[in-house]
Amino acid sequence: MDQTSDLLIDLRDILKEFEKKSISGDLRGRVIALVPAFDAIREIGKSLVTDGLQKSARDRLLAYFLEYPQTVLREKELAVVAGISEWARRVRELRVEFGWKIITGMTASQMINAEELGERDIDLADLAPNDYVLIDKEQDRDAAHRWNVANEIRKGPGGSRQKILEYLRKNVGKQVTGEELSYVAQSTEWARRTRELRTEEGWPIVTRQSDNPNLPIGVYVLEEDR
Repeated sequence: MDQTSDLLIDLRDILKEFEKKSISGDLRGRVIALVPAFDAIREIGKSLVTDGLQKSARDRLLAYFLEYPQTVLREKELAVVAGISEWARRVRELRVEFGWKIITGMTASQMINAEELGERDIDLADLAPNDYVLIDKEQDRDAAHRWNVANEIRKGPGGSRQKILEYLRKNVGKQVTGEELSYVAQSTEWARRTRELRTEEGWPIVTRQSDNPNLPIGVYVLEEDR
């Protein structure tokens, strides 16, 4: 019998015990009786990933993202796989510290509104702000350094378009994600501002939608500093 099956048996036993207490117990007693069930469900979620009980929450989340790239993953399913309440922070670590190209539903929606991302690229039905998408299975090992640069620019003076341009110019020829540009700009209109840099000011910024179909979805490249 595998780990998941064993955990399911434990959960059934816990729920049977709760059913007995729920008949005559007070409110707090019934709540406390449910705590083991809550913990058991978390353990079941961990066990669904191969060797999940032996992995960290971050490793389980990464395995799940890699299993379903370019797929909208809902926040509740990620919470189940992670098995911890701080799962969103672990996703951010995967993106910021480890360079996995993960964008949020909010960023994807902003890119679609600015016509920088086509709905045909990923399944965007009923996309919610706290959904996530791994846009490319290739890890970006320079991401941690870029995020430090992004943080400095974000705190500096200037408007969103100026900050986006400054960040792109510090990364000429490199792939940066919409999530990075959104962070730098601190504006929901960051995708539109980035497009204006290309169409109105003439900066050679390319995406999969414009001029370079070989790029991963949701990625921007300033080809030359001119």
